Amino acid sequence: MALFGRHRRDALKNIHAERDAFLRRAGIAVLFCAAGVVLLIVRLSDLQIVEHDHYQTRADENRMRVVPVAPVRGLIYDRNGTLLAQNQPAFVLEVTPEQIGNHEAMDALLARLSHVVTLTDADIARFKDRVRKSPRYRGVPLRSNLTMEEVARYEVDRHQFPGVDINAGLTRNYPLGASASHLVGYVGGISEEELRAANESEFLGLTQIGKTGVEKSEEDLLRGEPGAKIIEANAYGRPLRELDYQRGYPGRNLYLSIDTKVQLVAEEAMGNFQGSVVALDPRNGEIIAMVSEPGFDPQAFVSGIDNQTYQALLNDPSRPLFNRSLQGLYPPGSTVKPAMALAGLEYGVVTPEHTEYCRGEMTLPGSSRKYHCWKRTGHGPVDMAEGVKRSCDIYFYNLAMNLGIDRMYEAMTGFGLGHATGVDLPLEKDGLYPSREWKRKTRHENWYPGETLNVGIGQGYVLVTPMQLAQMVARIAMRGGGFKPHVLHATEDPITRKVTAVEPQALPKIKLKDENDWSTVIAAMESVAQEQGGTAWMVGHGAPYRIAAKTGSAQVAGLRQDEARPTAQEDLPLKLRDHALFIAFAPADDPKIAVAVIAEHGGHGASFAGPIARQVMDQYLLGYVLYGNENATEQSSHVTPSMVPGLAVPNPAKPASATENDDDDR
Repeated sequence: MALFGRHRRDALKNIHAERDAFLRRAGIAVLFCAAGVVLLIVRLSDLQIVEHDHYQTRADENRMRVVPVAPVRGLIYDRNGTLLAQNQPAFVLEVTPEQIGNHEAMDALLARLSHVVTLTDADIARFKDRVRKSPRYRGVPLRSNLTMEEVARYEVDRHQFPGVDINAGLTRNYPLGASASHLVGYVGGISEEELRAANESEFLGLTQIGKTGVEKSEEDLLRGEPGAKIIEANAYGRPLRELDYQRGYPGRNLYLSIDTKVQLVAEEAMGNFQGSVVALDPRNGEIIAMVSEPGFDPQAFVSGIDNQTYQALLNDPSRPLFNRSLQGLYPPGSTVKPAMALAGLEYGVVTPEHTEYCRGEMTLPGSSRKYHCWKRTGHGPVDMAEGVKRSCDIYFYNLAMNLGIDRMYEAMTGFGLGHATGVDLPLEKDGLYPSREWKRKTRHENWYPGETLNVGIGQGYVLVTPMQLAQMVARIAMRGGGFKPHVLHATEDPITRKVTAVEPQALPKIKLKDENDWSTVIAAMESVAQEQGGTAWMVGHGAPYRIAAKTGSAQVAGLRQDEARPTAQEDLPLKLRDHALFIAFAPADDPKIAVAVIAEHGGHGASFAGPIARQVMDQYLLGYVLYGNENATEQSSHVTPSMVPGLAVPNPAKPASATENDDDDR
């Protein structure tokens, strides 16, 4: 039975076949292993020999990182070297979240820190938002611009705040505060929209860029070129040590054309008025002063303004963030009359001797609508010189009717009205000087003769900026010449100290058939301020230089045909009073400054806007303010502030017994 069983088992199991199968399988496995080893050797050779440099570089990148370093921002000076924007050392309180722990530990830390340094709800909210967006190993700013007292309190209890440190850095500072705030502007944090709109490489290492004013328009010059440092980091990306440092190139220092002394005089002279003052050098287009009142403190925006404060600025009815010099649109009123007189002479529709009889009102043929002069009793017979001197509306109604809107549009836009001047500052508006085509396209209506009369005295659809008015009077001063307004005077390389002046850009000359027409109109403008009976005689009286000027008022509220105009603007509510305007240049025979002033709801141009312009011209031409103080010197000079009637004491510069010839209702 045992033998039978063995034979039966041998019969069922083929040992030779199994051995052959095993050997075949083992051979195949060996071949696969050998092939795998060969492939592994080839791959290792490729990694270690062929691509050694590539992977070595990538390994170094994981270990060493290039971190951009923000350059030092350029400084901003006025034309005399007065600092308008600087970089000031500042202490920044930073917290490293990784060393603090969870949210509860962070809240407890912030509560303890609030007893050492002042922390507002806005500071804490901004910090927590930054924590969510930053790596936990990186320090996050909690408070900027710590005082020395706060730094000292922290240092005493420093051991109680692990993960908290104070670092020294630079922050933007504006020494003059709200003065020239619209012109200089301010810096602020970079928004996501700004990053998407620009090349991100331009902002390497930067946390702030210019937001308004010169800080924004000259950002490319002020920013400089970033530097870099190479740091060694661990596998988690935490910096371990600094291996190398490459210094960047600081931004250029800028010298602006404004004169800070003139700027401060203009701002003080504005008093309680809202409005604008623009002063240009007509010889090169440089902006001597640019005031928009009220202003704001740009320092609040540097470290990040809290939402409550920002909303308060936005909702302030006086609109302190609104740049009236470039964005404010106003009817120019009678300030356009000198340019209108030049247009009438150029097109030959009047001569200097042409006379119109002013009886205080007029009507168009076939119409019963009355068009009134500002002087309801009339001026009597008026020629061109008297029309400008006394600002007779009837004379210019007739001139506008004879010119027609098409020729008026061609002439007045030639002076720059209704178009942006191209000044090197952001957010300038175009304004509007109407035409038949404009009305047809925008309102789908025909042009009416009565609208031509209103436009002829700077009312109706006409809207201009104070900058456009300043450019217009500067071009008259230069007898058709002129330059594009600009505020950048020169740039300075902070390393080599090389100063490069900015070349003024000449505007196309306004050519007249008879160049003597310039003298005719300029002489009429001189009579406005230099002759008794001129609407600005009290402004020019006593000036040691000749002033060529034109007063103006722009109606805010219209009157019915049968409604009598109040004899005094003070009888109207403040919001319904006319805007007061004044344009001038001086000296009349050798122009060095051209000024445009708009005092919102000031009423009469001569009474309220004129004194502001006079004080600006005094300061620039004399070095002190003579107006309102006959014995003034550079040492004893003072500024006479203009006050909004009804809210404060009247302007002491206004004569107590002003006659109708001293005030201009247009």
